[in-house]
Amino acid sequence: MPLVSTPEGPAGRPDGGPGSDTEREGGRDARREGAESLRAILGGRGGAIDASVPVVAFVLVWLLAGALGWWSPVGVAAAAAILAGIVVAVVRLVRGTRPRAVLFGLLGVAVAAIVALYTGRAEDFFLVQILSNVASALAWAVSIVVRWPLLGLVVGTALGQKTRWRRDPDLLRGYQRASWVWVAQYVVRVAVFLPLYQAEWVFALGAARVAFSPVLVALSVVLSWPALRSALPPDHPGIRHPRVPGPDPGGPTVDGPPTDG
Repeated sequence: MPLVSTPEGPAGRPDGGPGSDTEREGGRDARREGAESLRAILGGRGGAIDASVPVVAFVLVWLLAGALGWWSPVGVAAAAAILAGIVVAVVRLVRGTRPRAVLFGLLGVAVAAIVALYTGRAEDFFLVQILSNVASALAWAVSIVVRWPLLGLVVGTALGQKTRWRRDPDLLRGYQRASWVWVAQYVVRVAVFLPLYQAEWVFALGAARVAFSPVLVALSVVLSWPALRSALPPDHPGIRHPRVPGPDPGGPTVDGPPTDG
């Protein structure tokens, strides 16, 4: 790994050192690269929209079955949700989504449908999601406190860094800050969905799930980068290149590709 060198430039200021044109340009490039990388890794509201399709199927079929006096509206709606989940799973596989992610998504729909079938209450279709949001908020918050922020684990794994980012104090602090954005997202979800669930407003739950969740996911993705960037110094090479302590006491080591010479 190359060491960051600081040869003396004009007027005694190191070439490429703090405040130089090279550093400022490199910092801008790193910020652009970081924002693009984070958006590409975290995705956007597309996944949330896909997850909304079974919800729409459940609520609409439940309303229709109730209006027409069908036997077991919850059972018919649960079957419709599972069928919609299977269709979405096939479409996601065709689009190249990882099979494991597709399987987890379909499993979530199936569990929600089974819970509603077991209790006979349509609002219980949303119970698994609410409990999942509570657990997610707690998990993300705990990960920040113990200095293993989940956002860092997700991004580091996607970039093939494993846990090298944790040896970069700036990146670690940045991932901690950005992870709070996701904690807030889950807290907002619970604050919106739980009162609707307690009031047994099935249509409102479905409408909030479809309209609210994709917006929250997209907003979290957008806000994660500014939160992370606020912890990085201007000369930081970006999230793709963790800056970790090196053997040379004269300067830091940048964990990046080797250079010629």
